[in-house]
Amino acid sequence: MEPEENNKESGKDFEELYEKEKAKAAFLADRVASLEDQVDDLNFKLNRIKSNRLWKASKPARDVYHFFQRQVDRVKNQGDAKGVVKKIQYKIRERQAEKGYGTKSFPDEAERARQKEEASHFSRQILFSILVPLYNTPEEYLRDMIDSVVNQTYGNWQLCLADGSDDAHAYVGKVVREYQDKDENLKKRILYQKLAKNGGISANTNACLLMATGEFIAPFDHDDYLHPSVLYWYVKAINEKNADYLYCDETTFRESNLNHFVTIHFKPDYAIDNLRANNYICHLSCFDRKLLEGEELYRSEFDGSQDHDMILRLTDKAKNIVHVPKLLYYWRSHAGSTAGNIKAKEYAIDAAKGAVADHLRRHGFKNFKITSTRAFETIFKITYEIEGEPLISIVIPNKDHAADLKRCLNSIFEKSTWENYEIIIVENGSTQDETLRYYKEVTSGPYKDRVKVVTYEYKEGETFNYSRINNFGASFAKGQYLLLLNNDTEVISVNWMEELLMYAQRKDVACVGAKLYFPDKTIQHAGIVIGLGAHRTAGHTHYKQRRENLGYMGRLCYAQDVSAVTGACLMVKKSIFDDLQGLDESFEVSLNDVDFCLRCREKGYLNVFTPFAELYHYESDSRGSDLEGENAKRYDRESEHFRTKWKDVIEKGDPYYNPNFTLDRSDYSLKVQD
Repeated sequence: MEPEENNKESGKDFEELYEKEKAKAAFLADRVASLEDQVDDLNFKLNRIKSNRLWKASKPARDVYHFFQRQVDRVKNQGDAKGVVKKIQYKIRERQAEKGYGTKSFPDEAERARQKEEASHFSRQILFSILVPLYNTPEEYLRDMIDSVVNQTYGNWQLCLADGSDDAHAYVGKVVREYQDKDENLKKRILYQKLAKNGGISANTNACLLMATGEFIAPFDHDDYLHPSVLYWYVKAINEKNADYLYCDETTFRESNLNHFVTIHFKPDYAIDNLRANNYICHLSCFDRKLLEGEELYRSEFDGSQDHDMILRLTDKAKNIVHVPKLLYYWRSHAGSTAGNIKAKEYAIDAAKGAVADHLRRHGFKNFKITSTRAFETIFKITYEIEGEPLISIVIPNKDHAADLKRCLNSIFEKSTWENYEIIIVENGSTQDETLRYYKEVTSGPYKDRVKVVTYEYKEGETFNYSRINNFGASFAKGQYLLLLNNDTEVISVNWMEELLMYAQRKDVACVGAKLYFPDKTIQHAGIVIGLGAHRTAGHTHYKQRRENLGYMGRLCYAQDVSAVTGACLMVKKSIFDDLQGLDESFEVSLNDVDFCLRCREKGYLNVFTPFAELYHYESDSRGSDLEGENAKRYDRESEHFRTKWKDVIEKGDPYYNPNFTLDRSDYSLKVQD
């Protein structure tokens, strides 16, 4: 072999070795971050218990209690406790039903007549093909399912049933024929086929599709229940919004009681990162048959998660995905169902990971990792491969508060596993000698090559303007990515920059925000909702919830699309920041970050919140509260400016926040029904 060829071969080997070591380092950083988070959380809980005065004072009583507890029948006690909890839960569900989310929401005769009359005037009289694979379906569930279709207020439907039941469940076919024999109309609309053998969920549903002649297809589980108005709302959305893919909100119910709610899932509008992390769309998906051209309905290799696979494929092709924010699907929870217990179908977890992996590969992603989160086995964290080693420019405005700044910088230096970054401190009006001494210290110490201080000079009569100062600092940035960071933050996750960067590097993403905590480990930021809060401008969700809280439907445990993230820790491509001319300086202190995110959204970008980049945020340590004195007046002015500028967006509502939730609270409380 020639020397030149030897050099090429050795260079190739070196590159391969480098990539392997780089991947290994990324994996170890992620693993360290996860373990460190667990240790930190457990230590926090333990210290909180140990330092509690009541806990210390009650030690003698606890010793006596534990002695007697060992003497009693624990199983009985546990059973009693569960009974009490069930009674409380039942009361809560009763109240929910009273608010109009259960059978109380079903249309009366007058409303049924109104819906039928309105639907009769739609220009597109859509035929819906409802596909239901049957397999040993309990008779009660079967009758409930068929009744829920027969009782639809919109009448242009067909029910396609493919039956894979065994001989011991021959009653399934008899029940279906009983409905067909009720009248000639039902005989035409209820289509039934007894399969030679059970082919599983995918094959049986595909057999249903062969019978279907409808323009829109709606897969439906054999043990669930449809709201009487679901097809009316769907055909209305097709006519008024030209929808080609539709879904609605859903509830899980138990004990054959539609008002006995286990969970209520009020969903966001279409959000690709949410969908990759978990199948939030789920039921009742309904789509234009044209989307199936060149596609299979269900693929047998994804049995157990066939819906997730189908939804990922078809929403990729859809041009107008419409979410109907109404509780229109009732998912029955019982021992054998996925709704009742995911471990009843453990294969569903692997199938879901496979479906997401297949989707990601189709979108060009490589070397990603999909892992279950603490929320649920099928709610995933996706770790994307970071391309190259881009420079990240961290911009930190600072005026005095040397101790805050030092804590912030030390946490970056000591915690961060990402090496290629620079820090730009934007000095703006410090007067304390301690601050100036720290600037000299940090720019001459071991990190001097990473840190520089630039000074913003105030003009005569000029007041503090956070937007202008950040824009000034960004002008010195050499990095491909900007990371706006408050000086009153402290890094928790060692791979925080990687977690932000893996989303910021995507072509479809602009701003990426972190999960921020107050010092007591309650949540300060986990994404921003437009219109939330007393000022009806923007507010933080899950505000002041405990760190260990899973969030509404697990939303504190996975990366998701949001309307905005806080500028206290916000990463964005420098090119996007420059294209939008930075932060709007008419928002001097507040809402400039939200405004920037909305301008990014106007350009077609997504904004992402990730819970896997975690920091403390000692909010208002630097600039004080917006609730007092002149700050409150200034915030009122900026709020009015924001409401005027984004009037249409606010009125339309946040697409990632269901309109059934109140705007008065940040904890996903339900809106009080009229």
